[in-house]
Amino acid sequence: MKDVRDALYVARNTDGKLVRRPMSPHLQIWRWTPAMAVSIMHRVTGVGLALGTLLMTWWLVAAATSDRAFANVQWFLGSVIGMFMLFCWTLSLMLHFFSGLRHIAWDAGWGFENRAYRGTSWFVIGAGIVSTLVIWIVGLIVW
Repeated sequence: MKDVRDALYVARNTDGKLVRRPMSPHLQIWRWTPAMAVSIMHRVTGVGLALGTLLMTWWLVAAATSDRAFANVQWFLGSVIGMFMLFCWTLSLMLHFFSGLRHIAWDAGWGFENRAYRGTSWFVIGAGIVSTLVIWIVGLIVW
């Protein structure tokens, strides 16, 4: 039995003859690079920031509504799940921030050389993780 996807690889050339179209490479074929990971991470953290903003909106609306609603939100945010969500939101914010700085540098025309491209990728990952940990450690000490 032939694979039904084979029909998707058939096309006609300019002479009208049937030809087999090439498959495009898949992520399993590519060697993952830090730049590739940072590019994907920038998009994922953008979604994470949107979800975290909903969490913050819930907190603000509860604070404006009543003491009981605010206490409920505070209880949730103090739970293990709430703390994990806040940590992920902070990590998303820091990774997206440093990736955004990288994009600003590109807009200025800096960072397109291979060495700088790879270096800034590792910088975004490292700075995002370190700044998140610093924020949380300082926050837990003060709290």
